[in-house]
Amino acid sequence: MNNILYLDCSSGISGDMFVASMLDLGADKEVMLKALNSLLVRGFEVKVSRVMKSGYDACDFWVVLDEKYENHDHDMQYLHGEKGGDHHKETVTHHDHECRGIVEIEDIIRGADMTPGAKKLAMKIFAILADAEAKAHDVPVEQVHFHEVGAVDSIADIVAAAVCFDNLGISKVIIPQISDGTGTIRCRHGLLPVPVPAVRNIDESHKLNLHIIDVEGELVTPTGAAIAVAIRTDLQLPESFRVLRTGLGAGKREYKCSGILRAAFIKEEL
Repeated sequence: MNNILYLDCSSGISGDMFVASMLDLGADKEVMLKALNSLLVRGFEVKVSRVMKSGYDACDFWVVLDEKYENHDHDMQYLHGEKGGDHHKETVTHHDHECRGIVEIEDIIRGADMTPGAKKLAMKIFAILADAEAKAHDVPVEQVHFHEVGAVDSIADIVAAAVCFDNLGISKVIIPQISDGTGTIRCRHGLLPVPVPAVRNIDESHKLNLHIIDVEGELVTPTGAAIAVAIRTDLQLPESFRVLRTGLGAGKREYKCSGILRAAFIKEEL
């Protein structure tokens, strides 16, 4: 296949939004699940469903963590309000959650049931994240131990993203601009400014072409930013093209923008 992918990141980008948009475009869910089930990582369960988001029917990809490993990533009260707000509670089948270094994460990826191309992309995404986190914490890359970014849910997000992207046979990726919000967001280290330091570092190193919009909240996660720069080949759409197929990936957080990542296969018209 020789598919040209256009990503409309006007509502930002995160790992789960990207995976959902790829599944909606036609990535093989069973191939993705096979890869995730082969990971030597426990503490999660994956759910794929259809949801209504801002009036649109979109795909939803959700890595559900064991309750005791919950990181409140989709809990708006926790992220932007008082600690301890309501959050999703689910029972899952695996039990393992810890900080991991880049070498250990690469070993996990090498041992997974996925193509060489998907493994290479997953490692590239994590390398971008490791570099950004190293700069944020002023330590060498080999000393970076991932917390939110390297937690079980993000390992699953990145492996799923790499497998789905590889499965679709994409040859070119156009991302003209990525929108992010303002304000602060709560994480393991306390309140951070938006865009968060890791996203700022990825932007400085790889030129995300960030566009700050009037939305209070984190629209671009470090995982989403790393995926974008790992797959992007072009910044500009062709002057004339037609859309062949569209996939919509729903975000979990509720902001005043649509919260949807729109992915489209396009064909340039000469």
